[in-house]
Amino acid sequence: MKKITASPLTATDFAPFGDVLELKDSPDKIINQGMCGRHHDIAALDFGSNGRAGLSLFNATPRALPYTLDMVERHPEGSQAFIPMSAHAFLVIVAEDLGDKPGQPRAFLTSPGQGINFHRNTWHGVLTPLCEPGLFAVIDRIGDSANLEEFWFEAPYLVVSDQNVRSGTS
Repeated sequence: MKKITASPLTATDFAPFGDVLELKDSPDKIINQGMCGRHHDIAALDFGSNGRAGLSLFNATPRALPYTLDMVERHPEGSQAFIPMSAHAFLVIVAEDLGDKPGQPRAFLTSPGQGINFHRNTWHGVLTPLCEPGLFAVIDRIGDSANLEEFWFEAPYLVVSDQNVRSGTS
């Protein structure tokens, strides 16, 4: 099995695939009588011409590292944002598109306080929390047409990390 080593999630490394959702060094403006910093417009949300933005809650079963990656998916008609509702790391897997199939997968580990937004049509792994609760707010396209393509690898990949990430319950 081929190995992929997960690296820390950074905006620069993740830019070809989407946006890292995290606080900037300083807020764009201060609101609510000076009690709240607004970090404005941090993701390129894209829902196409035949859809609308939807907000859903996902409650995913935690996975463990090493993690076996056998499938990636993409959403050709809209972006998809994952915002954790707990302060735990989660695994993010992406691959560039090589003519309607994914290239070599890359894996990232988030830091507490980070979420992600996959750009439209980006190959990515499934939601992969590493700790309970696996509760996420998800902003993605809602519409009548199909918006999911899956690709199953002939040989799976093993995702590992040399970072200290606790798997399972918190």
